[in-house]
Amino acid sequence: MPRATNSVATKARKKRVLKQAKGFFGRRKNVWTVAKNAVEKAMAYAYRDRKQNKRNFRALWITRINAGARLHGMSYSQFMGKVKANNIELNRKVLADLAMNHPAAFTAIVNKIK
Repeated sequence: MPRATNSVATKARKKRVLKQAKGFFGRRKNVWTVAKNAVEKAMAYAYRDRKQNKRNFRALWITRINAGARLHGMSYSQFMGKVKANNIELNRKVLADLAMNHPAAFTAIVNKIK
């Protein structure tokens, strides 16, 4: 039996990978073997960093809330403990935005929980 190669599928697969490698530098964008590895690595980083992004933003929000709370003589943990105790259902993203961009509103929250 003759050897059958599905060149249509092979070409489509290569074309898809090379399209994903568009914008890469040097041989990473147009040489199949190099582009395939570069795209695989890029996809792995993209998957990992979608998770990492959430962690980074949470850390940023905590830092901003901490800075805002310290202006009013509290630590972050004291502030968040009192926020939970007073049933204020604002998440860290909103609290960080208030601390950064609306200091009067943040001060009102601090005064309410003190």
